[in-house]
Amino acid sequence: MSPTDLYPTRRFEEPRLIYRTEDPAVWGRPADGPLSQAHLDGHQADGFTTVDQLLSPAELAAAQNEVAQLLHDPALAGDERVVRERTTDEVRSVFDVHRISPFFAAMIRDDRIAGVARQILGSDVYVHQSRINYKPGFGGAPFEWHSDFETWHAEDGMPRMRAVSLSLAMTENYHFNGSLMIMPGSHRTFVSCVGETPADNHRSSLVRQEAGTPDHASLRLLADKHGIRQFTGNAGSAVWFDSNCMHGSNGNITPFPRSNLFIVFNSVENALTDPFAAEKPRPEYLGSRDWHVLN
Repeated sequence: MSPTDLYPTRRFEEPRLIYRTEDPAVWGRPADGPLSQAHLDGHQADGFTTVDQLLSPAELAAAQNEVAQLLHDPALAGDERVVRERTTDEVRSVFDVHRISPFFAAMIRDDRIAGVARQILGSDVYVHQSRINYKPGFGGAPFEWHSDFETWHAEDGMPRMRAVSLSLAMTENYHFNGSLMIMPGSHRTFVSCVGETPADNHRSSLVRQEAGTPDHASLRLLADKHGIRQFTGNAGSAVWFDSNCMHGSNGNITPFPRSNLFIVFNSVENALTDPFAAEKPRPEYLGSRDWHVLN
């Protein structure tokens, strides 16, 4: 039997704002992992936690080398897990990096990464999705404002807001080369979007998302209430953010490329069901249904 849909979307003629009352942003305690009570309180209030430097210089150099290899790996030519920009054919995203790369598979098991995910979610975790997001200089396209949870709920069947994402900078993230923006506190409001999900929507949405994007009036309301925080920092810096944070990023017309490693952790107590607003689930590399604990 399908679980109760607490966050209906893509079924009404008008957008709706649904206030989050059932799912906390933080499920664990300070004793459960590396984050302090102050960090957890901030994450609960704002929906995100920043880390000035997550990796050591040697670890960062190795990770950057692995990213470069994945972006130019001839073995991935034509692989559906590699998404390219519409206008330049440059790589936009490489998905499933924790399965493609033994290096990243090992790295994300570190207590500084998987341990924080377990602490925030208050349970064992697994990887729902992993990818490298790359914005080349002179043409990296924007990522429109959206809540990841809206898509994961509608198209993957994620029932509850018990997932957290890590965005780890592989290059310098400036305010001018398409760095991440989040509306602090927006994770407490779910924007129910209008419009049905097209068949195989992921084939176009990974390049430019249209279905599941919030309306301008809802975005204006959230921005007026919460403001916008832009995340800049050195390579190796990171931000953890809640699955329902309203976020996006501008395009990159500068000469300076921007790339980030993006890992989504879901609680094993929040396993996927049938999609709530799509005919069938997206492919495994976008929404994993392999719910084994990440040891």
